[in-house]
Amino acid sequence: MQRAQAGAAKRRKGARVAPRKSLVIVESPAKAHTIEQFLGRTFTVRASKGHVRDLPKSQLGVDPEHSFQPKYINIRGKGDTIRELKDAARKARTVILATDPDREGEAISWHLAQILGIGPEEQCRIVFHEVTRDAVNQAIRSPRPIDARLVDAQQARRVLDRLVGYELSPLLWKKIRRGLSAGRVQSVAARLIVDREAQIRAFVPEEYWTVLAELLGGSGVPFTAHFAGFQGIGPEPEGEEEAERPERGRLADRAAVDELLSRIQGEPFVVQRIQVLERRRRPQPPFTTSTLQQEASRRLGFSVKKTMALAQGLYEGEEVPGEGRVGLITYMRTDSTRIADEAAQQAREWITEHYGADHAQPAPQRAHARPGEQGAHEAIRPTAVGRIASTLASTLAPDALKLYHLIWERFVASQMSPAVIDQTRVDIMAGPARFRASGAVVRFPGFLRILAERPARRPRRGEEEREEAEEERALPPLTEGERLELRSITPEQHFTQPPPRYTEASLVRTMEELGIGRPSTYAPTIETILQRGYVVREARRLRPTELGELVVGLLKERFSGIVDPEFTADLERQLDQIEDGEVPWESVVSSFYQPFREDLKRAEAEIGDLTPEPEVTDVVCELCGRPMVVKYGRFGRFLACPGYPECKNTKPYVQSTGAHCPLCGADVVERRSKKGRTFYGCSAYPACSFVSWDPPSGELCPRCGAFLARHRLRGGAVELRCVREGCGYREQKEVEAAT
Repeated sequence: MQRAQAGAAKRRKGARVAPRKSLVIVESPAKAHTIEQFLGRTFTVRASKGHVRDLPKSQLGVDPEHSFQPKYINIRGKGDTIRELKDAARKARTVILATDPDREGEAISWHLAQILGIGPEEQCRIVFHEVTRDAVNQAIRSPRPIDARLVDAQQARRVLDRLVGYELSPLLWKKIRRGLSAGRVQSVAARLIVDREAQIRAFVPEEYWTVLAELLGGSGVPFTAHFAGFQGIGPEPEGEEEAERPERGRLADRAAVDELLSRIQGEPFVVQRIQVLERRRRPQPPFTTSTLQQEASRRLGFSVKKTMALAQGLYEGEEVPGEGRVGLITYMRTDSTRIADEAAQQAREWITEHYGADHAQPAPQRAHARPGEQGAHEAIRPTAVGRIASTLASTLAPDALKLYHLIWERFVASQMSPAVIDQTRVDIMAGPARFRASGAVVRFPGFLRILAERPARRPRRGEEEREEAEEERALPPLTEGERLELRSITPEQHFTQPPPRYTEASLVRTMEELGIGRPSTYAPTIETILQRGYVVREARRLRPTELGELVVGLLKERFSGIVDPEFTADLERQLDQIEDGEVPWESVVSSFYQPFREDLKRAEAEIGDLTPEPEVTDVVCELCGRPMVVKYGRFGRFLACPGYPECKNTKPYVQSTGAHCPLCGADVVERRSKKGRTFYGCSAYPACSFVSWDPPSGELCPRCGAFLARHRLRGGAVELRCVREGCGYREQKEVEAAT
């Protein structure tokens, strides 16, 4: 017994103690799993699962009397995560904070340091913009202290948002309805949508006419020319710019058309002048957050929220055959178009190999930084240019694969040579009237080799789109002085169109142009105004509700700064100054809060009850016979009996589309799936099972009489499809712009 104890003691004495590992903390479990494969056995990787501390939900959490000091508490539900991180930190040799490379990520690292007892001078913070082995290992070798300026900028934003939300929202509850909210960025976004709706309502259409002539020259190939004005009337500018956008001759009414036709009656159509100009079309820069959201909406039909969720997964890492788990794109929250020299060189090598050296840019395209741009970031690009989408087809879900290909394609195109296009403009005289035809021939495709299936610029609507299509067609051979045969002449009546409602993508573009918000705030801002009931989606466009117009009207009248785009953009610039160390964060908050508090006091004293009258529907309460009204709850609109509390009957709110079910003839209504996706189904459900993912178009099938649904094709085109099973009728429509 004694010998056994002595042997055990000897073994314990001679045993080697396992070295302590370094702890790396990231935000998401998916990223933790990817990074752990890169770092090996000497590292442990854990996830904070986002923020671990925040301002309390039950109180303001900011002390305006003491320099706006915030009161942070551990987020409810994060107790187990915090305990696990503390336990892992105690056992670790060192703690490395590797949260996302932006203000929000820097703030999360600062909160983690506070919880784990890490000093402000410790070299504990690393950043990387792509989740690849080389990027992570290079970051591990270059730790730095937490950047207090980034933390201050994020803290100022958080405090400002809390002050607006927690002090202004109760006023909306008291004067309009409980459950409403206001915010620095969301209120401006709602105002943009409300103001656009006002423009649409105030718009007065104006009639105008265009005249097209189909002509035939000696080549025997017909072509079209448009009326461009009378000789000697209006400017006739020369040069490349004019060739790119020829002047259109618009006629005010049918009388003007008849006058034109009478003046050219019997006149020969003669080629007066032919101009051929060289034009270079340059590729667009790689994606930023906003341009990715816009293009994914236009080409793939993705919402802003969906685009960001898919991009997050591509960034954090996916299993790649032969490589293991690796991040496929760089960080997806960025407003920079900058590309690392190494990535640009790899792209040029790939382009040279596949298309030839003449298709590659001779040097990296240098992006010009915009005011407020976070220059340390790169644009969104693939982490390996040779990893084309077809190699990931077995790995990625279909929508993720589409988004990856969009990012890869845009990046590669951005590093290719410009396209060289011969632009031709022909002026044709018919008596005193000038007609014009335009065409183009691609002499050198450049980046169009990879984007050959569509134009680089965004599609336009109606007549402008047709003009561009005409200009991109080659004209038949013509000579100056040649007399042409007039085959037909066609007057067309048009009416000017109001500005379109915003889509999610065009709202993001406008917010970015105005300097409102940042890449990380676009998606949550749109989701918030939708959830609050200020805005609804209709056919992929955003329409303000009566409630949204009421709230925005109140804010414009009483808190003009809160909903003023320029004021909000200036506040964003001040946050950038905090990040640059130019101003203290407390002074920025104070300069905003003092006038805001005075406006709040006046509004509380002067504004009466603004509760909107409930919207009465034609749905009758089956319990008491009263017409039911629309109410708003946590999950949106619902129908309620106005006899409450005597009658407590409620029903789900359904919006009729005006279409009729092809199976039973009942109304087709708009519904939402469990995942929040809009679909269209029969109001007689469950007795009738008809559903359609595509919205009714308002048109009927000429073959069977059922309604036609609008189905969006790749590239933005719309096809009308009959919903009656077995009919098969389809009709193409013009491309719609997401503007």
